[in-house]
Amino acid sequence: MDDKDLCYLSATEALAKFHARELSPVDVVKAQIKRNEAVGSQLNATTYTFFERALKEARAAEAKYLKPRARRLRPLEGITVGIKDFHSIKGEITTYGSKAFANHRPDQTAPTVERLLKAGAILLLRTTTPEFAYSGITRSPLWGVTRNPWNIECTPGGSSGGASAAIAAGLVTLCDGTDGGGSNRIPASFGGVVGYKPPFGRNPMDREHPLENLLHYGPIVRSVGDAALMQNVMSGQHVADICSLREPMTLPESFESIRGMKIAYTPDYGFMQIAPDVARNTRAMVTVLKRLGAKVEEVDLGWNWGALDTWMTRWEGAFAGLIGDILPRWRYEMSPFCLRIAEQGLRHSAARFYRTNAGRCEQWQTLGPILEKFDALVGPTLAVSSLPVTHDEAASDFTINGEPVDPYVGWSSTWLFNNLSWCPAMSVPSGFGDNDMPTGLQIVGRTFDDLGVFRIAAAIEKARPWRERRPEL
Repeated sequence: MDDKDLCYLSATEALAKFHARELSPVDVVKAQIKRNEAVGSQLNATTYTFFERALKEARAAEAKYLKPRARRLRPLEGITVGIKDFHSIKGEITTYGSKAFANHRPDQTAPTVERLLKAGAILLLRTTTPEFAYSGITRSPLWGVTRNPWNIECTPGGSSGGASAAIAAGLVTLCDGTDGGGSNRIPASFGGVVGYKPPFGRNPMDREHPLENLLHYGPIVRSVGDAALMQNVMSGQHVADICSLREPMTLPESFESIRGMKIAYTPDYGFMQIAPDVARNTRAMVTVLKRLGAKVEEVDLGWNWGALDTWMTRWEGAFAGLIGDILPRWRYEMSPFCLRIAEQGLRHSAARFYRTNAGRCEQWQTLGPILEKFDALVGPTLAVSSLPVTHDEAASDFTINGEPVDPYVGWSSTWLFNNLSWCPAMSVPSGFGDNDMPTGLQIVGRTFDDLGVFRIAAAIEKARPWRERRPEL
């Protein structure tokens, strides 16, 4: 196994080899350091690296595996992880992608990050995010532009774009992300990897975003098994988050067949423009599901662009509430579009913000009955297979299929299920578009039915494995 193969091992594969003493965590860390040094500068997917510390921790993990009776090893012992530079780590610079926090060192660690590190994960690097994670395109005044390893002229998405690029390029084994409008699933689709938004409450939130049910911590990884591995570590009640669920959810190492499952299919969520190559790949996934024994039926969600007003109002209001106090000092050093979102949020009344609950309820009035009849819903994750790194989120001439589309998030279907935060949602690779860039299938489950989503994703992965193909970078 050469160094590049080591870089692309899944966590579950690496752990099996560590336990069998066929491989050392030191070997993987050294290979990934070399990989970062070779291609990292082309991608700009990291903010800080911890190579020397990681090697020291890898040697300590190696010693544990070599003990004669190495039985009580932690679940992620010796596995490297990239932590999004939007997630606090006590004592480590955490910038949130903003010049306003260029030297900020938090006094606490986000609960899910704390759990990953306590489970034995080795912090190898921090991954880039757009300023305050506001965007589906990862670039910021502080860190510049992050690029997609499948084509460096394209974006890896956002806001967890650095995580997607790092995973797709083999820079690290596991990454975490946050998803407030698709920030795990968007980069997963653009990067040809797996991104999961757990149902709200499944994974504890941080102190920086108290009670914010649009936002979810979750994994960005190369395999469904790795997503389950991370979820089992990150999930569960935490004293820091009143909304975190006490009932445990432990995902199995393997999943049952989907034969007999009833799956609803939406080609466009009722109102979106979907590029032909994305639509083609989505239909191909529907065919795969049918061949695996699932009963798939096209449904009409009855949704419209009013759902975007619901999400945007909440997104802008939450954003203004979080950063409004720093605007007098930092507005001229922020991303102009980021500033625009915050200022728009400051104009919303409390009454308008509250009325978004009615918009969310309206969405559920059609999806709820569908999920009573079906076990899950599938559709395209994004409307396009790629966007250039220069994509203008304020452009007035952005179109899909010749039709004008909102340039900020109109090319994504993910935010629909941040409105419906209690539904788990995952993006898995569905193929490659006409431009040879990855596309994604979004799998949406019944409220709190993580297991159903993972079951479908695992079946697709087994039938149409995606890890055999890697970027040529």
